[in-house]
Amino acid sequence: MPSSSESTPPVALARLQRLLESKGMQRAITGLILVNAAILGLETSASVMAEIGPILLLSDRIIVGIFVVEILAKLLVYRLGFFKNAWNVFDFTVVAISLAPASAAFSVLRALRVLRVLRLISVIPSMRKVVQALLQAIPGMGSIAALLGLLYYVFSVMATKLFGAAFPDWFGTLGASAYSLFQIMTLESWSMGIVRPVMDVFPFAWAFFVPFILVTTFAVLNLFIAIIVNAMQSQHDAEREQAFEEITRQSHGDAMRLEDDIKALHREVQQIRSLLERQGS
Repeated sequence: MPSSSESTPPVALARLQRLLESKGMQRAITGLILVNAAILGLETSASVMAEIGPILLLSDRIIVGIFVVEILAKLLVYRLGFFKNAWNVFDFTVVAISLAPASAAFSVLRALRVLRVLRLISVIPSMRKVVQALLQAIPGMGSIAALLGLLYYVFSVMATKLFGAAFPDWFGTLGASAYSLFQIMTLESWSMGIVRPVMDVFPFAWAFFVPFILVTTFAVLNLFIAIIVNAMQSQHDAEREQAFEEITRQSHGDAMRLEDDIKALHREVQQIRSLLERQGS
């Protein structure tokens, strides 16, 4: 029989795991992330830093220390299984960046401390669902991106040939045409800024720009939205089906236990009846 000292570590790890996975711990980590986000924002203000800069820096280090302890606790509980979860790897990377030294060579990494705010994605289930849906939609989005790139190339070549000589700043090169068409696709100052000046020289230029906007802005880009919505719906359906299966298994288990209880009760009744019959005889 194992001694109490040998059974203590597994019990302690089980308790630590329950603590890490508890709703209270998740709420506490979420609150610390929000507080840390506010601190990182306040650090950008020179006047605030002049007044309470040391307090903010100390609070930031304390919160980072708590994050480090949380990661170490998860590594202790899950060991190598910790890295099988993509969200754990994401949290580990974000916290590791926070520990980068403050020297000039690592100034860029220090600026990336604000990525700690993105840990909200890993601790809030609804945000995780959105990110997972986006990742599932990437293959379909890749096909649409390729189609959009092909259209951009065709329209950029045409714009350079048609308007490059008269408007070299906008359409003088293939790259300039692509950038100008991107501005037109986003509908940012497309009419008064680009199209109408071009139409002053080429009155029928609308026959080029209007189809481009209809194809790219109102057709192709909406396909991105459709794929993302479809991916989110598919994920929702999968989760609902999984929940239904879990409820079905639980109901089946309850029915089996109820049937066993009825059989046991029936056996007890038979035993009592037999006992009464023997006593009566």
